Amino acid sequence: MAIDYVKAGKRLAAMRRKMGYTQEKLGERCEMTAKYISNIERSKSIPSLETLMRLCEALETTPDALLLGTSVYTGEERWRSVAQQLRGLTPGQLRLVERFIALAADQPL
Repeated sequence: MAIDYVKAGKRLAAMRRKMGYTQEKLGERCEMTAKYISNIERSKSIPSLETLMRLCEALETTPDALLLGTSVYTGEERWRSVAQQLRGLTPGQLRLVERFIALAADQPL
């Protein structure tokens, strides 16, 4: 599977704008220069894996969504909401949630 970095750069720019970030703001969040963000968006630079992960974290997206325009998740907004709620839980609470998920997964639809 070949990655089209021109399209990936356009997706990056679109995601950045959707989040309301300038290239400077995204650069600050990712510890990169605005010029480097611009180069990635214009496919003049290909991001490393570390850079890609920083961008995805800042833009609250997944690498497949950024690079390929697809996402393994459906209902992405719901996933984000659940993820936000899980971040504040203690390890014990997370184990309890895992048990609830396993129980729900075993139930017939």
